[in-house]
Amino acid sequence: MPLMFESEFEARHGEAVAVAIDVLRITAPNGGPFTFHGTNSYLIGGDTLALIDPGPDDDAHLAALLTAVGSRKLTHIFVTHTHRDHSPLTPKLVAATGANTYAYGPHVAARELGLGETNYLDSSADYEFAPDVLMKHGDIIEGDGWSIEGVFTPGHTANHMAFALRDTGILFSGDHVMAWATSIVAPPDGSMDAYMKSLDVLIKRDDTLYFPGHGGPVRNPEQYVRALRAHRFLRESAILSRLKKGDRTIAEIVKIIYRRTDPSLHGAAALSVFAHLERLIARKMVKTDEIPSLTGIYQPV
Repeated sequence: MPLMFESEFEARHGEAVAVAIDVLRITAPNGGPFTFHGTNSYLIGGDTLALIDPGPDDDAHLAALLTAVGSRKLTHIFVTHTHRDHSPLTPKLVAATGANTYAYGPHVAARELGLGETNYLDSSADYEFAPDVLMKHGDIIEGDGWSIEGVFTPGHTANHMAFALRDTGILFSGDHVMAWATSIVAPPDGSMDAYMKSLDVLIKRDDTLYFPGHGGPVRNPEQYVRALRAHRFLRESAILSRLKKGDRTIAEIVKIIYRRTDPSLHGAAALSVFAHLERLIARKMVKTDEIPSLTGIYQPV
């Protein structure tokens, strides 16, 4: 199955949209090149509710969430990961509802910074968030009429966790798998090796529908995740091909393999190539005489 993205999506900002039985989607008005039409928050339940991903610190989105909650009680807040478009609204939502928070953990880089290295996504991280309850892979949290299982999916960030709504086939996939685009994996914030292993985790599951952190649902998720995995392997092959043809820098590689991509996104593309190179170095398929970096010199083994 070739990788096909779904660009059609009606955000309906500020409105609670029913996407499944007892599941509402409210999309924050923070659209952009990396957030599509905005961050999706999901309310789950009937009389008492759980919420997945509060979203950015935006008062209009807070008002929309509280309107959707209405006279019901929000008891649980789950956070897929700690980028600033997903978790920063949490304190205001907790103050308004008294809900407890659940996540894999606070923000942490996938690895330590190399000597002189800059974390280019450092400003994108929410270092203030710390959950009330730390969840491990396979942990189950039960509420009034719903049960949520944590599915640890590091890669996009080191603390990324998807959440399965048990007995429904629904997985809230955060930014790990989305229908509109591939996930950004940018060292040292993220890890391509962890991302690929997390795709394998999802392939082994039997979920039938994903609701992602941005954009519309992922249908036929096993086929789609297999296509994502194949796409990443093809990207690695393209990077190796460019190195064998004489390219030695990430900039040279990006110029060729992302030539049809909007130049404004080449910075993100460079981070993706860097992530693939780290994985290829670990697999002893590429080498560098320096600490791996965006400006390093690379060659095939």
